[in-house]
Amino acid sequence: MTIEIKVPPLPESVSDATLVAWHKNVGESVSRDENLVDLETDKVVLEVPAPAAGVLQDIKISDGTTVSAGDVLAILQEGAASEVAAPVPAAAPAGAAENPDEPTAAKMVKTSPAVRRMLDEHDLDATLITGSGKDGRVTKADVMSFLKSYDSGNVAPGDPAPMGVDDGAIVALERKEKRVPMTRLRARIAERMVAAQQQAAMLTTFNEVDLTEVIALRSRYRDTFEKEHGVRLGFMSFFAKAVVEALKKFPVVNASVEDNDIVYHNYYDIGIAVSSERGLMVPVLRDVDQLSFARFESELGIMAKKVQDGSIGMDDLTGGTFTITNGGIFGSMMSTPILNPPQSAILGMHSIEQRPVVVDGVVVPRPMMYLALTYDHRIIDGREAVQFLVTIKQQLEDPSRLLLQV
Repeated sequence: MTIEIKVPPLPESVSDATLVAWHKNVGESVSRDENLVDLETDKVVLEVPAPAAGVLQDIKISDGTTVSAGDVLAILQEGAASEVAAPVPAAAPAGAAENPDEPTAAKMVKTSPAVRRMLDEHDLDATLITGSGKDGRVTKADVMSFLKSYDSGNVAPGDPAPMGVDDGAIVALERKEKRVPMTRLRARIAERMVAAQQQAAMLTTFNEVDLTEVIALRSRYRDTFEKEHGVRLGFMSFFAKAVVEALKKFPVVNASVEDNDIVYHNYYDIGIAVSSERGLMVPVLRDVDQLSFARFESELGIMAKKVQDGSIGMDDLTGGTFTITNGGIFGSMMSTPILNPPQSAILGMHSIEQRPVVVDGVVVPRPMMYLALTYDHRIIDGREAVQFLVTIKQQLEDPSRLLLQV
């Protein structure tokens, strides 16, 4: 019995998707629920699993094609691999040239979508890289190691080539350029960033916070917290809780603009920006005001893992009322974050640096962080924005406020 493999229903507001990569070739056996192909939408990568065990009989749509819900992607011949005969290609006429469409060794190397994107970005042939993964699979670490052998300056034209690469390949890596289309996610990010700048009256205000007390509290209870709750106590939970208290005092910062109306939200769904290979994503943690520190850290960890492994869903990325982004993990000292529409404000965290500050008339070193609040000046006045940021500063410099909600 043959089964049509179709594009599954797409998330709400998503009209089509791009077929990123097939994980199986025609004639290969598949297991039930094994991922056959990746489809990329504006926000997420969707996996299309096999509905039954069998052999992939025919692929209808190739990589890079735009597809819609219900489109037929492939034909699956149901049954155990030993029961289904794979199609045998017709013999080529004597003297005929080799079929250019025949799968090459490079195409047969098994890699993940993330690794394939790295190979494409650097115009590399997977067969030239020694894989350290299971069954010789090429991993991201293998690709990075391959590239690092050139970046280190240890390899030059004429030198012995690493990992079986010939001198010609080394020369080709030295000078080249490549034009590739943006991924759907990158194009969507670009579209939203430009729209945010065009549609909102964005302004940024800055302050700095002394994290001495937060660091001391975290150090004092870090081990006990992790032992008790099974999750690490990070800085983000402190910031998220401080943001909630500030939003309660200044509800317009938690609002959004719809046409000529200001929509006030009486809930606190906080988006936390997470960087991934596909681009920046902002999973949303719901009702943060009702979450304990441990529950917040646990849910944030789950969301971050979903972003990294590509299993994040549209429901996880929509509906936030305020966003926090942390450029400090990359070493950023100060920046002006861009609004995440339709939200009206976003908090930018930065790196923690020991700086000299005056405390009670004495210059002392303190762990300081610059904070940036970008806000929509159409509905948020400068006074409210500054006081909002000051409230966050007060909460973090005296963490007992977070417990007493003062």
